[in-house]
Amino acid sequence: MSVQQEAVPTADVATSLLGRPYRLSDTYEVGREKIREFARAVQDHHLAHYDVRVARALGHEGLVAPVTFTAILGGISQRCVFEQFLPGYDLSQVLQTEQRIRQHRPLRAGDDITCRITLDAFRAGHGQDSFVLRTDMSDQTGALVQTGWTTAVARSGGVVDENIAQAVEGILMRAATEAGGEIGSSIVHLVEDDTGALEVADSVAPQPKRRFADVSVGDEISARTVQVARGDLVNYAGVSGDENPIHWSEQVVDLAGLDNVVAHGMLTMAFGGGYLSEWVGDPGAVIEYGVRFTRPVFVEANTPAEVTYTGKIKELDESTRTATIVLNATARGSRIFGKATAIVQLA
Repeated sequence: MSVQQEAVPTADVATSLLGRPYRLSDTYEVGREKIREFARAVQDHHLAHYDVRVARALGHEGLVAPVTFTAILGGISQRCVFEQFLPGYDLSQVLQTEQRIRQHRPLRAGDDITCRITLDAFRAGHGQDSFVLRTDMSDQTGALVQTGWTTAVARSGGVVDENIAQAVEGILMRAATEAGGEIGSSIVHLVEDDTGALEVADSVAPQPKRRFADVSVGDEISARTVQVARGDLVNYAGVSGDENPIHWSEQVVDLAGLDNVVAHGMLTMAFGGGYLSEWVGDPGAVIEYGVRFTRPVFVEANTPAEVTYTGKIKELDESTRTATIVLNATARGSRIFGKATAIVQLA
């Protein structure tokens, strides 16, 4: 059974938001232990995420965050967009289809990050609405450190399955409340942003171990296989703040008609980020990274799923000493990324 919500979002509402920048009303302080926690959750073993001495030896001022760490901030910003301006959409059924990241410098412990979010593109058609949300993240000096573009699709018309809605309501974590308002969502919200253009942060010169002279177009990167169990999904959901129960609840999965519990797309992207930074030798050397999600990774209750990552050098730019890498990820013999590329700095 489904119900029609009273507040039905229209193309006009979304179109009116196009190009209008908003920012989170509070900043996000990047903590040392949160970096370590996130790196463990995404099985990124580079020591620059754990050991300050290693990070400083690479020229960083403190522990550096994995390249997809900002999924936490992007998730907060995007939820605010839908909750404040487009409440007719069922967030549990908003599907992320693509993510692209431009890293001007890696986030590090002690950063106080301001998030600015803009609806860059909107398209309605065939019963689905498509959104491209851009998130610009600047540090305490006002300098831009990372930009992310998230493409998501949502069912148009505000139709929500009542059975799924009731199941989700019954199993989600109880939010702490005070005076009838949720702590967190009532404090952190979007406000109009009028700061204008952001200047890019001064780059920290990465210190990659991989040398430009030692690689060639067509070179293949050794494969890495990652195991992901139900416990990994629950842990990542808590660490990242992605509370969608399709990643851990068999009840909701059955109601949604899915084959099994589904791994987070951003978790599979994060595994690839660790694969890239380990190969190049410095997490700060991953300049750009983008993934199109095409096939879900289903995770059985008692058996971990396996995702295998491989890469090949597609292009080399001698003037910038960078390499463009095509990434491939497979689970059960099927590709889970439609397109995945990265640009990394070489020594």
